[in-house]
Amino acid sequence: MENIARIATTRHTCKAFDPAKKIDASKIDALCTVLRFAPSSVNSQPWHFVIAASDEGKGLIAQATQGSFAYNEPKVRNASHVVVLCARTDLDETHLAAVLAQEDADGRFATPEAKAGQNTSRTYYAGLHRNELKDASIWMEKQVYLALGTLLQGAGALEIDACPMEGFDQVKLDEVLGLREQVASTL
Repeated sequence: MENIARIATTRHTCKAFDPAKKIDASKIDALCTVLRFAPSSVNSQPWHFVIAASDEGKGLIAQATQGSFAYNEPKVRNASHVVVLCARTDLDETHLAAVLAQEDADGRFATPEAKAGQNTSRTYYAGLHRNELKDASIWMEKQVYLALGTLLQGAGALEIDACPMEGFDQVKLDEVLGLREQVASTL
């Protein structure tokens, strides 16, 4: 069993990447599993992840680092893989139903009552943040940060140096990856 304190004290926030070093596919698969099972409030999973390994894919993401964020462009282009963590624009009924169906398929519920209870709880919190507190986007962003922390801890456990970045043009990234269109196509 890994020593969690050792991982926390030995992981590195890498500021430069060797473009010749590539992360093994089995480790990327493990990190994808870590992301898939990352915690979120009421297991709402208000996210979408984009993983780029090709020069073309990293080049698209790098477009969002040009200009004011040019210092991050080499990190994006030279990293073995780049993971973009995206918050949903809404926790609509379609998304909530899809999460519930996946939980059911995964065997998460011992009884139909447990499934109904999870649905009631998740729907309540999504509605609370959307309709009463009016902070749904902030609440969803917090959940994405939970996934980021989980990803960084997973990378550390696999002895992969990683670098969380906020230095990019969000509007440009949305544009080059077609994120708004992807959300619209899933509704």
